[in-house]
Amino acid sequence: MRRVAVVVCALLLVASCGRGGADGDSGRLPGAPTGLTAAAGSATSVHVMWNALPDSSGIRAYEVYRGTTKVDEVPGSEHMVDVTRLRPSTVYVFTVRARGGDGSLGPRSRAVRATTPAMVAADRSAPSRPTRPDGRAVGSRAVQLSWGASKDDRAVVSYDIWQGGAKIHSVGGNQTAAVVTGLRPGTRYVFSVRARDAADNLSPASAAVRLTTPGTGAGRDTAPTAFTARTHEKSGACYLDLAWDPPRVDGVVTEYQIRLDAGTTISLVWGGTPPKGHSASSFYVGRDRGVVHHVRLRARLPDGTWGGWSVERTVTTGT
Repeated sequence: MRRVAVVVCALLLVASCGRGGADGDSGRLPGAPTGLTAAAGSATSVHVMWNALPDSSGIRAYEVYRGTTKVDEVPGSEHMVDVTRLRPSTVYVFTVRARGGDGSLGPRSRAVRATTPAMVAADRSAPSRPTRPDGRAVGSRAVQLSWGASKDDRAVVSYDIWQGGAKIHSVGGNQTAAVVTGLRPGTRYVFSVRARDAADNLSPASAAVRLTTPGTGAGRDTAPTAFTARTHEKSGACYLDLAWDPPRVDGVVTEYQIRLDAGTTISLVWGGTPPKGHSASSFYVGRDRGVVHHVRLRARLPDGTWGGWSVERTVTTGT
């Protein structure tokens, strides 16, 4: 499954992820983005992704180039883009550059190539809904799911398995069963299945399958630990610098939800491989000094559920 980019559900202008601390070199250029990939999404589009830079001072934006031509610019909180209006059966070369909070432009990433496929007849017909979904627990950390095959005018290429609102697994189109692992003991889950065809058309979701894994300790040790929050200023702008240790769970945590003050929610998703240990994020919160902020965060666990909230920290800008 592809990683997703950072989605901002509130006012968030700059974010960066990785290992880091307070910014001690305000004049340093941002580094070159790493982990760049490019894959054709259709005959006229290419999906480009890269890793967030581990720069605690924040990144204002990323610029995406096709050859020497700048084709898009996204906020520093995002690490993916679909480049459209391309020609079928054509090779393209892409690079990405980061623009720092002070406007400085860093070096280019390594170049990657992608080839758009030939144009084919449009397919706008989604597969039918998977039928007769069923399941059972196979231990305290796994379930086995099954369903009836979907029908499509061409072919079903995969089935996506969802837990609540999160896609957590995918199997080939010739399979009508799957074992989902990495779950938590003593936890209620709601699963559904959707079929996907070669044109990326998705079927309606199957009926829900509700299962409870046996055992206890469902909510134990799911909150991030060693959570700290600090502030720093750069060029008259105020930033919040967060750092934490991920919860110890089966699988990799790629998404966090940050709760800032009363109801402001920021979703943070790594565009590449997340750090294995201590993690950090820095984002812009305004230009006023003396503003008090309350902040905490939680992780979306590999089983698709949200873990517990970290302790809440209180910080004041300009201190």
